[in-house]
Amino acid sequence: MSGRRLFSAPARRAAIAPFLWMLLFFLLPFGFVLKISLSHAVMAQPPYLPVFDPAEGIAAPKAAIAAFSLDNFRLLASDHFYVLSYLRSVVVALVSTSILLAVGYPIAYGMSRLPARWQPIAMILVIVPFWTSFLIRVYAWINILQHDGILNNVLMALRLISAPVVWLSTDAAMYIGLVYSYLPFMILPLYATLAKIDPALLEASADLGGSRLTTFWLVTVPLSLPGIGAGALLCFIPIVGEFVIPDLLAGSASPMIGQTLWLEFFNNHDWPVASSIAVVLLVLLLAPLLVYERVQRRRLEGTR
Repeated sequence: MSGRRLFSAPARRAAIAPFLWMLLFFLLPFGFVLKISLSHAVMAQPPYLPVFDPAEGIAAPKAAIAAFSLDNFRLLASDHFYVLSYLRSVVVALVSTSILLAVGYPIAYGMSRLPARWQPIAMILVIVPFWTSFLIRVYAWINILQHDGILNNVLMALRLISAPVVWLSTDAAMYIGLVYSYLPFMILPLYATLAKIDPALLEASADLGGSRLTTFWLVTVPLSLPGIGAGALLCFIPIVGEFVIPDLLAGSASPMIGQTLWLEFFNNHDWPVASSIAVVLLVLLLAPLLVYERVQRRRLEGTR
């Protein structure tokens, strides 16, 4: 049987569907954003040039391409405000992802060791926060962290502090909000990986004289690396571009790139600069995805 006959027409159409999805909902929108990023800001509606005019015929795309400029990208590289915004976003994402891994791994490990009848209940408890609006959950933390909020009242009742602590408009409040909001994204892929580990491998390690700690570090952790990578990416990538949590809980002294992007779009009405920020951000986020994809490919090739 030839290779062409291995796949029926419906199967080929189904295989094309992901590429059509990427074309319609990623490449085309990204093309528009890239076009705007290469344009000039003007006081008009829309606030950028060039505007493609089909009435000009063949000359229209030539004129548009000739007017494209890299000045917006040069501005991002030369202005310390934008550079620091990118660096702060990456640092915040790295720290938050590290905290999420430190908190989420023990939870996922405990869930995977529960009796089978209790594991679905544990899964539901992890997913329950998703049933409430994300914005409402962030606003709830404002009430918890405010000067006379629940957190300060509890700490004072336990005599851990003698006076209310300032939580809001600090990096501590931002990290609390990020860890709370993204914790399920770390737990679920970790749990899915840990639950698939064959108990016979752990028993074999014990039979060979390995302690529980040795078995954990030399058997469990290496086997759970795919879940660690997936959870880290699911948390790191959206946190880099996070806007709501830093804007509501953190201070405005050093904004993240999501806040800077919003500022350029809605306050300064500088669509070309805002679009160039989005383009650079996308390129920045593609790097860890490509690294993860290459690591997974090598891992699969090594198991064959």
